Amino acid sequence: MNKTLLGLAVCAAAPLVDAAGQAENPGEPFSAQQISRAGTQASVVGPADYFSGRVRVDPLFPASSQINASGAYVTFEPGARSAWHTHPAGQRLVVVSGVGLTQEWGKPVQEIRPGDVILCPPGVKHWHGAASTSAMTHLAVTGAVDGKSVEWLEKVTDDQYNTR
Repeated sequence: MNKTLLGLAVCAAAPLVDAAGQAENPGEPFSAQQISRAGTQASVVGPADYFSGRVRVDPLFPASSQINASGAYVTFEPGARSAWHTHPAGQRLVVVSGVGLTQEWGKPVQEIRPGDVILCPPGVKHWHGAASTSAMTHLAVTGAVDGKSVEWLEKVTDDQYNTR
């Protein structure tokens, strides 16, 4: 899986479909509401190059000319986490279930819970994932610059993950 596909962060999605079942043309403006039906986009496994542990990405919507951000639910099994990474246009995470952890480079690990909203500013090195004893799912909404939404860096070590 390439970095662009995983950038939905993680960040991949199938095209939206209109009421007549026609695929959206990202270069054309919307003239009506668009519905992407639940269950019509395949989940993807978070690849080992960018994640530790079991991670599932459920794409919701791709970036388009109308909205330059993509969205996905990302589910981390207990102890799973992303590698360190940055976003050129930033990212917002909304924790929807479980207990998670996040850390900005040089700062303490923080616990995150359902309803918490995490703003990851452009260019800020960080990671996020599940706590050691609980799965965690968050909604990730990620902006893009020149089609790129994430820059993957080194993996989070066990020592970094376990430091509180």
